[in-house]
Amino acid sequence: MSGGGRSSLKTTSRSLALQVLTAVEQEGAYSNLLLGGALQKSGLSGPDAGLATELVYGTIQRLNTIDFLLEPFVTKGMAKLAPWVRNLLRLSFYQLYYLDRIPPHAVVNEAVNLAKKRGHQGISGMVNGVLRNVLRRKEELKLPEGLSSVQRIALEHSHPEWLVARWLEQYGEQTTEAICRANNEPPSISIRVNRAKTSRDDMLRLLKEQGLSAVPSKLAQDGILVEGGGNMALTTWYREGLISVQDESSMLVAEALNPEAGMSVLDCCAAPGGKTCHIAEMMQGSGRVLANDIHPHKAKLVEDQANRLGLTNIDLSTGDASKLGERFEQNSFDRILLDAPCSGLGVIRRKPDLKWAKTAGDIAEIAGIQHAILDTAGDLLKPGGLLVYSTCTIEPRENVDMVSNFLNRHPEFELATDKPASWETEPLVAASARGSIGLQILPQDAHSDGFYIARLRKKPN
Repeated sequence: MSGGGRSSLKTTSRSLALQVLTAVEQEGAYSNLLLGGALQKSGLSGPDAGLATELVYGTIQRLNTIDFLLEPFVTKGMAKLAPWVRNLLRLSFYQLYYLDRIPPHAVVNEAVNLAKKRGHQGISGMVNGVLRNVLRRKEELKLPEGLSSVQRIALEHSHPEWLVARWLEQYGEQTTEAICRANNEPPSISIRVNRAKTSRDDMLRLLKEQGLSAVPSKLAQDGILVEGGGNMALTTWYREGLISVQDESSMLVAEALNPEAGMSVLDCCAAPGGKTCHIAEMMQGSGRVLANDIHPHKAKLVEDQANRLGLTNIDLSTGDASKLGERFEQNSFDRILLDAPCSGLGVIRRKPDLKWAKTAGDIAEIAGIQHAILDTAGDLLKPGGLLVYSTCTIEPRENVDMVSNFLNRHPEFELATDKPASWETEPLVAASARGSIGLQILPQDAHSDGFYIARLRKKPN
């Protein structure tokens, strides 16, 4: 780390948050991966780890609003500051402006102490002056009047203007604002029951016996929502393969594929393996699920999940999914899942740095990859078989437009007319009605990830 950090200093919630935020800005690192690694090494206790997590995600979520409101207080401007100083002011402002449970004097004192340890007297004096000035004028800090819809939503809900403008065009003002608001809410904690080892009812009983608040998912038949359970991947239930951690929207994908015992199933882009393993669980250990991923180290993640869950009907394959036609015969598989590489704009709630890292060019580039893999997958499916195309984005170009174009190119395919029962449940009524092709879930629909799922049937010969 630049800025004079010393490894001998005791790690605190704020020093860890500062370290992560600065690395995210300087190195383009993913906040969730960086934060997870830093917390493991830090030895911070539950509440302190919770505060560090809140500071990292909250500051990134509200980044452009924080910078807009802080700018007038910094004489030489935010852009001229060293990255660690800029991020120290940001995470301190986040606490003063957005959190009401932390005493303001504690925020200022901790920021000044961090500045002294990492910098020099001049920097700590500047940090002290800026934050005390913010406190004095906190009630005056408001967004300006007369902004355009793009500017207002971008600043009020802290999203980049290009993305807000794009969603306004695609979804209209009311829906766009709801998307942006939902992206700043904390994500639900949901787990998937391994039906090959237990039932949802039995798992609910185990959770409640441990004093946890747990309710069945209204979306997914294998899903459970857990409140206050912390990191469910650290539980014995997870280690013993009774559960996996997965978002409710993501669980709908294997349900849409509807794999049956004894079938041959291809998962084109399988890592890290959540959907692959869900499919294998639904098949009760029979048949064969071929899990392919382009990266060998990511294919290893699928293998690790399968071993943890006790699933023996998964085979691994490594390679470019668009070239699978060179390795397998046409008409080879009863079911094919293409959970396509995508822009990820549906999971901003879980990965807030995505909204600052992505560009419109990324969407155009990824659409070309999706197109190629989808064509390959179509050739590999048996007549009468089902192909499910899914993404964790809300971008029409990657979703409904992609599937519509595929159907135009491939007259041997049609939309599957039957719909999974979950698509008709109350939380998904709006998503079901949103488009003529597939299910487009937005993050505000059911407090789950934004997701797209389309079911395509290859016509029998």
